[in-house]
Amino acid sequence: MSEIDDLIHEYEDVARLPWDRTLAGAQKVWFAIYEPSQERRVRLRIHDFEVATRNAGHAWALVDLTDAFAKWMSQHKYREAYFEQPEDMELALQGFAGYAAKLVQDTLTSPEVGEDAVVAVLGIGSLFGLTRASVLFETVAPFVRGRLLGFFPGRHEGSNYRLLDARDGWNYLAIAITAKDRSSKK
Repeated sequence: MSEIDDLIHEYEDVARLPWDRTLAGAQKVWFAIYEPSQERRVRLRIHDFEVATRNAGHAWALVDLTDAFAKWMSQHKYREAYFEQPEDMELALQGFAGYAAKLVQDTLTSPEVGEDAVVAVLGIGSLFGLTRASVLFETVAPFVRGRLLGFFPGRHEGSNYRLLDARDGWNYLAIAITAKDRSSKK
């Protein structure tokens, strides 16, 4: 079995567990953690994560942040000025952080997404250098009713998560889902 096959199976095992509805939003977050080099394979198999979710008896909603920055910047009033002097963009990036969080929050609070739904967030790696994933998840956590699944290209040790293995990590309460060698379980 491939690493992504193992990750899908581990995810489905977690999704099948009974859900404690009394948890705080931050405790309802799952990270599917994989090597950054596996990003394209995860994207290719995203439908399999949806199938695993539905097989576990839950609804599925996907938020893809991959092109969120391009969409946000294309609508920005001062985009031409920022292209001329990108070093002036730091303050504007706070606005992008809010924009990205609103995309996720809008899905989390949508009437179609209830307590039995998994809202999956793809494209977290595309936030790198623009905003921190920790800010995104801390902002949207209070709005999680079912479960929030972040596709996380990076590493974790204990409760410390490092996006793309590049920055100092941050501590978070999320449940880490990683690929395990399932062939030894047979």
